[in-house]
Amino acid sequence: MLSKEQIVELAFNDVNAFNKEIKSIKGSIDLSEIDFSNINLDGAEFINVDLTSSSFADAHLTSVKFDSCDLTSVDFTRANLVECSYTESVLNGTDFSYSTVDYCNFADSDLAGAIFQGADLTNSDFSMAENLSACRFDEETVWPDNEYLPEDFDTQYSSDLSSLQDDEDYEQTDY
Repeated sequence: MLSKEQIVELAFNDVNAFNKEIKSIKGSIDLSEIDFSNINLDGAEFINVDLTSSSFADAHLTSVKFDSCDLTSVDFTRANLVECSYTESVLNGTDFSYSTVDYCNFADSDLAGAIFQGADLTNSDFSMAENLSACRFDEETVWPDNEYLPEDFDTQYSSDLSSLQDDEDYEQTDY
């Protein structure tokens, strides 16, 4: 069995060998806190992998599977994600800010606390996602058509306590 560092090295250099190694390991694989920033990946299969607090910032990912993964607090900011799968994954606190998330599948994924500020989510499927109403987004977030969203989800941004913004009309007074 390869070390964590050797598995990561395969992800960067030989995606077919990486996929073979991931499939050969029984149980969950710990690749938490790994810096995959700026990586270009096509066809990688992170299946049943713990990627907690890892970074894919500014990455270009095509047809990458993150199925049954723990993606808690993973950084996907400014990433270009095309035809990726997040089926049955935990994405609590995962940051997709300013990313392009195109034709991705979030079936049975838990999106509580996920951040989509300024993200382009056109053509992605969130219809079977869980806790999408507990995500954060802003007026610049581009959502897919309603048929790709849960029935009870409202794409209209409204400023509330979760945005933690100062009220512009607030006047400071001396006591």
